[in-house]
Amino acid sequence: MTSRRRVVITGLGIVSPLGNCLEDTWAGICSGTSGIAEITRFDTDSFKTKIAGEVKGLDPLAFVNAKERRRMDDFIIYALAASEMALRDADLTIGTRNAERVGVILGSAIGGLTTIEKEKETLLSAGPGRLSPFTVPAVLANLAPGQVSIRFGAKGPIGCAVTACASGNSAIAEAFRTIACGYADAMITGGTEAAVAPLAVAGFGAMRTLSTRNDEPRRASRPFDRDRDGFVIGEGCGIIILEEMSWALNRGARIYAEIAGTGSTSDAFHMAAPPPGHEGAARCMRLALQDTGMEPSEIDYINAHGTSTALNDVYETEAIRTVFGEHSRRVAISSTKSMTGHMLGAAGGAEAIFSVKAIQEGVVPPTINLDNPDPQCDLDYTPHQARHREIRAAMSNTFGFGGVNSVLIFKKFEG
Repeated sequence: MTSRRRVVITGLGIVSPLGNCLEDTWAGICSGTSGIAEITRFDTDSFKTKIAGEVKGLDPLAFVNAKERRRMDDFIIYALAASEMALRDADLTIGTRNAERVGVILGSAIGGLTTIEKEKETLLSAGPGRLSPFTVPAVLANLAPGQVSIRFGAKGPIGCAVTACASGNSAIAEAFRTIACGYADAMITGGTEAAVAPLAVAGFGAMRTLSTRNDEPRRASRPFDRDRDGFVIGEGCGIIILEEMSWALNRGARIYAEIAGTGSTSDAFHMAAPPPGHEGAARCMRLALQDTGMEPSEIDYINAHGTSTALNDVYETEAIRTVFGEHSRRVAISSTKSMTGHMLGAAGGAEAIFSVKAIQEGVVPPTINLDNPDPQCDLDYTPHQARHREIRAAMSNTFGFGGVNSVLIFKKFEG
């Protein structure tokens, strides 16, 4: 662990249900604003769930031209937009001198679902000859990092993590290891998703995992609350720029925080449900702590997976108690999904940004809608309002279908 290279965060970019830039999204998080509203993308009359965390007001033509717009699914456009913002925030220019040392690893749980639905309708109504030749490139999950690499000229390692709701964290963890082991000096990484589509809403609805609190959309996502009735699907993209520490310092980069370590485990239990006590998540948090060489007492904030589903919230609480012991009563915890909804493969990227901003500004984001805490969820979830406190280290949890667990730990940068 002592010989690996240190990795820092120098740029942040985000498209979310709370805003189409870092400033607007973070302001919404700190003020406890909900980005959940009625679905506008399609007619929901026959759907039990009629609400989602949609990206609102993003002008795709600010990031791609009209021809590209027709050829790309929204999850790719979100990735291009957030990557442009993050690179600009990092003041990082990719050129002939550094292109081969800059890579891209992004996560997406589903990929181009909207394009799949649209082109399937074309196939059935007009026949195979009418399908766009760009159908497949718009659908494949790895075309998000592919298009980002093409757009910005990043010729280093490239990859795509597809680990359900842990995809964003999985991508960041792999990007971190890529730099730490010397295969690249900078990485564009995070997660992207655009799955507010009929098939996703109907499919998750059939699993009975979605909230149906349609008359109160802003109160529908309520992690750790006794009256929660499921998660709210969200969308967007969160991108962070990772750089090897000396590489960043030599070019005079502003450093937000350091990524200290990661953990990854499998439950090997069930395709969708966590095991009792969330043993896999507890093991993953322990591995992340071991990877950093830190003690549980050194973590000041946990951005919980906190989906607002019955099992996840209880079992994640039990896992935190298992790992943190007495410190579990002192560590500040929150679920920002109470405001963004569950951004699926984009969640890890967005929540990494929130964790980094929490460290930078000394702000613990709130868990809104926590009106009646579940007695089984008895830790400090920062209800309703953000809280100011020094945060030296933050943990970000993501868990996904298939039993995948991914944990990131960020800490305040000390040169």
